[in-house]
Amino acid sequence: MTLTGHSLIAGRTVAGNGKTTTGFNPATNEALEPAYTLVTEEQLTTATRAAADAFASFSTLDPDTHAAFLESIADNIEAIGEELITRAGQETGLPAARLQGERARTTGQLRLFAAVVRQGDHRGVRIDPAIPDRAPLPRADIRQRQVPLGPVAVFGASNFPLAFSTAGGDTASALAAGCPVVFKAHNAHPGTSELVGHAVTKAVKDHGLHPGVFSLIYGPGSSIGQALVADPAIKAVGFTGSQSAGIALMRTAANRPEPIPVYAEMSSLNPVFVFDGALSGDAASIDALAAAYVTAVTGSSGQLCTSPGLLFAPAGEAGDKLAAAVGRAVAACAGQTMLTEGIAGSWNTGTEALSGAAGVELIGQGTPGPTKNAPAPAIFGTQVRDFVSNEVLHQEIFGAASLVIRYTGTEDLIEAASRIEGQLTASLHLTEQDYATAAPLIPVLEQKVGRIIVNGWPTGVEVGHAMVHGGPFPATSDSRTTSVGTLAIHRFLRPVAYQNLPQELLPASLQDENPWHLNRRIDGNVLPAEEKAGARA
Repeated sequence: MTLTGHSLIAGRTVAGNGKTTTGFNPATNEALEPAYTLVTEEQLTTATRAAADAFASFSTLDPDTHAAFLESIADNIEAIGEELITRAGQETGLPAARLQGERARTTGQLRLFAAVVRQGDHRGVRIDPAIPDRAPLPRADIRQRQVPLGPVAVFGASNFPLAFSTAGGDTASALAAGCPVVFKAHNAHPGTSELVGHAVTKAVKDHGLHPGVFSLIYGPGSSIGQALVADPAIKAVGFTGSQSAGIALMRTAANRPEPIPVYAEMSSLNPVFVFDGALSGDAASIDALAAAYVTAVTGSSGQLCTSPGLLFAPAGEAGDKLAAAVGRAVAACAGQTMLTEGIAGSWNTGTEALSGAAGVELIGQGTPGPTKNAPAPAIFGTQVRDFVSNEVLHQEIFGAASLVIRYTGTEDLIEAASRIEGQLTASLHLTEQDYATAAPLIPVLEQKVGRIIVNGWPTGVEVGHAMVHGGPFPATSDSRTTSVGTLAIHRFLRPVAYQNLPQELLPASLQDENPWHLNRRIDGNVLPAEEKAGARA
């Protein structure tokens, strides 16, 4: 399709009345056509008001219609074809294979949420039937369900132009919850956002939904982004990005007359802990461990929120062999094009600060890539005493860089883990002989991370029912939630109880006849949808 360079507001293509911006090819730093017009705050209000108007009808859709809408978005994204992969590659420098996988993840999670909507367990139906003859006081009929919060503002992420962007996880989970979405496109990949925005808009129209269910806007994050969060029509925020930007949005949301939740995924170092047993094999096994680590550090040029920024290796001969193998592995790597010139510049600043810190040495470095903004990946080394005492070594470097930290025992690991900030993940590489040594570390990590991994790497984030992609601050703004997996839908829901309402006034999910065939908890006991749920068990 021909890109318009304009926002999509409640089903209409709208030229912004503000300035313009363009995407850039990070491999060449050349501007990409078309230029994108930026909306003003007055135009933004058109989108948020439309979302508010759409809420009543969208939040009460029947499960089949609602699920079919989500599936149509997935179908429409796939129908764009190679045009989407080509444009995303031009705007991000990411290879086609990575983007094809990301497209599959995007459509897959939309279909997964469609299945969640059809099943309906996220509605959390609980019924405590009346007990009029209970002594000393009768019990009222009390029924509870989860209801959508209202319109949600979603911000596109720089590093995932599809899976955490226009129709990505935050948008998919908000729409699945029954919340209209006003999406703020990331200005680094505007064309990709527009292509997917049209796919969502078409699904809204084809299913006869209120056009305000979805809007896509372009504008500066420092002004339009802040105005979007401050808008009284917005009831929650989904964000993936830098810690500074996330905190700025959190402050705006907290300072509103009506504060709202911000679900921000921000920074993470994702520490890896290697135990002696993992290094007890032959040289080939140590080389394989080192190669896997370097692959996790350098994949997608290290621009993943789950890239391992820290690796704790034991002191002694085995740890020396691992460090040497890591140096050889990273020396064989070439730099990959980073997402933007600014991100590449921040990587350079971060690695310069790390390399200049006391007690830090360079373990190994690759070669720069053939394009612009493709710095040579680097891995540094230090001792646990220096890590514990120097905050510079705790700073995230977004890109292909990591720090190997040498330790002498479990006490060192417990102290180091207790000093780190909240993280998305922690990984343990061990064998059965290490179980007793590793056991004391697990409770510490439970307080620090959202996902604990054994003999694996954090960069693969499965989209499923049990996944947690979250963690204590500053990994996320709310450690009780996840931005990946079906549990993400609960960020945009809240409980409402209905006491002694007649059947005629109850929502469908709470009626005795159970017309939506939901699983429900009756008197504390789960009753499958097939069973009659109206009477007291």
